[in-house]
Amino acid sequence: MSGLKNKFKLKNVLNTRLGFYIFTVLLFCIKTYLVYKTKFTLGAKGSLQEFILAINPIPAALLTFGLALYFSGKLSYWLLMIIDFIESTWIFANIVYYREFSDFLSMGIIKGSGNVQNNLGKSLMEIIHPSDFLVYLDIIILIVLLIVKAIKIDYRPFKKWKAGIVSLISLLLMGSEYSLASSDRSGLLTRTFDNNYIVKYLGLNEYAVFSAYQTQKETSTRSKARASDMNSVLKYLKNNRAKENVQYFGKAKGKNVFIIHLESFQQFLVNYKVDGKEVTPTINKFYHNKNTVGFDNFYHQVAQGKTSDAEMMMENSLFGLPQGSAMVTYGAQNTYQAAPAILDQKGYTTAAFHGDVPSFWNRDSTYKSWGYQYFFSSEYYKQKSADYSIGYGLKDKIFFKDSANYIQQLPQPFYAKLITLTNHYPYEIDKQNTDFPATTTGDKTVDPYVQTAHYLDQAFAEFMDYLQKTGLLKDSMIVLYGDHYGISNNHRDAIAQLLNKKEITSYDLAQFQKVPFMIYSQGLKGGINHNYGGEIDALPTLLHLLGDKNNDTIQFGTDLLSKQHKQIVAFRNGDFVTPKYTKVGNDVYLTKSGNKIDPNEKQKSEIAQLQNHVTTELSLSDRVIYGDLLRFYKPKGFKKVNTKDFTYKYTTALDNLKKIQTEKPTSIEAKNDNQSTMDEYKTDAPELQ
Repeated sequence: MSGLKNKFKLKNVLNTRLGFYIFTVLLFCIKTYLVYKTKFTLGAKGSLQEFILAINPIPAALLTFGLALYFSGKLSYWLLMIIDFIESTWIFANIVYYREFSDFLSMGIIKGSGNVQNNLGKSLMEIIHPSDFLVYLDIIILIVLLIVKAIKIDYRPFKKWKAGIVSLISLLLMGSEYSLASSDRSGLLTRTFDNNYIVKYLGLNEYAVFSAYQTQKETSTRSKARASDMNSVLKYLKNNRAKENVQYFGKAKGKNVFIIHLESFQQFLVNYKVDGKEVTPTINKFYHNKNTVGFDNFYHQVAQGKTSDAEMMMENSLFGLPQGSAMVTYGAQNTYQAAPAILDQKGYTTAAFHGDVPSFWNRDSTYKSWGYQYFFSSEYYKQKSADYSIGYGLKDKIFFKDSANYIQQLPQPFYAKLITLTNHYPYEIDKQNTDFPATTTGDKTVDPYVQTAHYLDQAFAEFMDYLQKTGLLKDSMIVLYGDHYGISNNHRDAIAQLLNKKEITSYDLAQFQKVPFMIYSQGLKGGINHNYGGEIDALPTLLHLLGDKNNDTIQFGTDLLSKQHKQIVAFRNGDFVTPKYTKVGNDVYLTKSGNKIDPNEKQKSEIAQLQNHVTTELSLSDRVIYGDLLRFYKPKGFKKVNTKDFTYKYTTALDNLKKIQTEKPTSIEAKNDNQSTMDEYKTDAPELQ
C-alpha cells in the first residue's frame, strides 16, 4: 500500500513544472556522468575527485535548464527539451572529437572548422559508434512520456521570483564547485593545464564558457599588445639560446633542403616488425645510415592544432596554441620569421607540396605569411581517377612522383616541404597497394596503421631512388619528421600489445609520444643521438647545419646538437619530459626506469624549477602569437614578409616558375639541357601502370 502511495506521490511531483524540471536535470546529469566514465579518460583519482566528477554537471544544468522556468505552459516544456537537445549535442560532438584527438572541442577549433572540415565525412563515419547516440535517449523518453500524457503539462504559472531563486542557487553551487575544485587543483584556470582537468573539475559546460572566453581574450590581446611586450621574450631568449656545435655547424651549407612530413608517424614504427617483416625497411635504413643523425628521444608537442601545430613549431620554433590552431586563427594576420622567409632571403627557392585542397589548415594564407614562394596543392596534381586519392588527399606514391615534376624545375638551392597523407586516420589503403600484414590487437583503428605506414615507406623509397639518379641526393639535406601521434592514448589495450606490455602507465603513454626526427646529408657524421628534444627545436638545429647562427630571430627551441641544449621537452598541457624526470599531470616518474616516485624535498625543488621553465616558455610563445609581437621586432638582416609578393594561382605560379628558371638556370631540369628527368622516376603504383 505504501508503495502505491509513493508511486502516486512521485507522479504528482512529475506533473508539476518544478518536478518535471528537476527530473529532466537529474536524467541529464546521470547521463553526463556515465559519459564521463565510459567515453572519456578524465583520470579521476581518489574519493574527492570522483565526487567532484559526479556533481560537476549539476550547477550548469540547473542554470541552463532553469531558463525554461521563466516561461509558461507548453512552451516551458518544449524549451526544456530544446535545451536538453542542444546540451546533448554538445556532449555527442565532444565524444566523437575526443575519441580521435584525446581532447575536447574548443571555440577555437569550432571557429576554424571551415578550414579543416575537408574530407572529414569518411573519418566521422569511422569514429562514431552506435552507442554514442544514447546521449539522446533521455530526451526521447521524456517526449514520449509527455505525448502519451504519462506526465501531464502543468499549465499553472510559475512565479518569476521562484525561477530567479533557482538561477541564484545554480550560480552559488557553481561557485562552491569551483572552490572545491581549486582546493584540489590550485590555479586551475590560470595556469597551462590539460583540458581534461577543466572538464574533470568543472564540467563540459564550464569548459565551453572558458574556451569561449579564451578565444575572445586572444582576439583582444592583439589590439592591446605593445612593442614593450617583447622585452620579456628577448630576456628569456638571451638566457636560453644555445651556441652552435662546431662539429656540425655549416656542414650542409648551400645544400637543398627537403623536409619530408611523415603523417601520423610515431617513433615506435622504426625497426618495428609484424610477422617478422619490417614495417618501414627504407626508413630504417635511412635512420641507420652513416650520414644520418637520428634522434631517438624526439617528441611531438602538438595540441588541438595537430598537424598545423607541428608545422608551426618545425618552421617557426613557436608553439601551437593551447586551444584551436594558430595557423587557422593567426596564420594570415600575424607577422612571422619562418624558415621559408629566412632561406628565401639567403637565395633559396622555397616551395611546399601538399596533395589536398590549399585551404586545409588555412595553408594557402599562412604559407604566404611564412614566405613560401610556391605552394603546390591539389590544384597542381593530376586527378585522373578517384583511386588516386584516399582519405585526406593524394596517395603518397602518386604524390611523390607528381611532386618530382615540380621539384626538377626549382632553381637550386631550394627548400622544399612535402606533406604525405596516406598514413592518416582511418588508415585505409586498398588491397592493390599493400600485401603487408596488419597487427592483431583486435582494435580496428590500430591494426591497419602498420599497413599505411608500410605504403608510405615504399613511396619514400621510390622518391629516394629518384633523388639518387638525378644527383639531388648528394646536393641535399633530407629531413624526416613525424608530425604527431597516429594512435591516441584512448587505445591503451592495443598500445600495450604493440609494445609487448601487460599494462600501460601514464609514463608509457608519455614515451609513446616520440616521433622520428632524422637528418641526412652526405659527409655528415651520423649516428643515433640520445638528446631529448621536440619539434620546437627543429628549426634552430637545421639552421645551424646550414651555417646560419641565427642569433636574432625569435625561436623558443634550441639546437639539438648543441652542448648547451637543455633537454627539457615541454608538452602543450604543461607536462614535460627530461632525461631525469617525466611529469604527467600530478605524477612524476624517473625517465630512465619509468618508476613512479613520491618526490623528496630536493626532487620537488628540481621539478618546480623545470615546471617554471616549461610554463614560462609556453606562456611567452603564446604571448608572441596572441599579440602578434613579431610585428614590433626586426631581426638583423631579416626583411619582413610581404604576403602580396606571393600568389599560388595555378597559371600564374607556373609562369613565375618558368620565368625564374630562365633567370636562374640552376634547376635539375635546366642542368639536363632543359629536358625533363621524369623518365628517371620509377613507381609501382598500380594506378599509374
